[in-house]
Amino acid sequence: MQLTAPAGRRTGIRDTDGMAVASFVLGLLGLLVLNVFLGPSAIVLASVALWRGTARRGRALLGLGLGIADLVVLAAFMQADGTISWSF
Repeated sequence: MQLTAPAGRRTGIRDTDGMAVASFVLGLLGLLVLNVFLGPSAIVLASVALWRGTARRGRALLGLGLGIADLVVLAAFMQADGTISWSF
């Protein structure tokens, strides 16, 4: 007895579109807070969304770019004060 409908192609596309948007949001938030965690998360989500063929390719690419920028900002602040965390 099957209780749920089988997952179709449309569900997979929506999942990858969600990953693309999530990578963009995490990358954007990572520029402000917790970039050591949110940057790599944005990179992974964007990569998976692009690999699976998302319809929101632009958002996935922005998420990937912002995730990389998060890590660059973190590295710059680490060089400036010699710690993993940074403050204003």
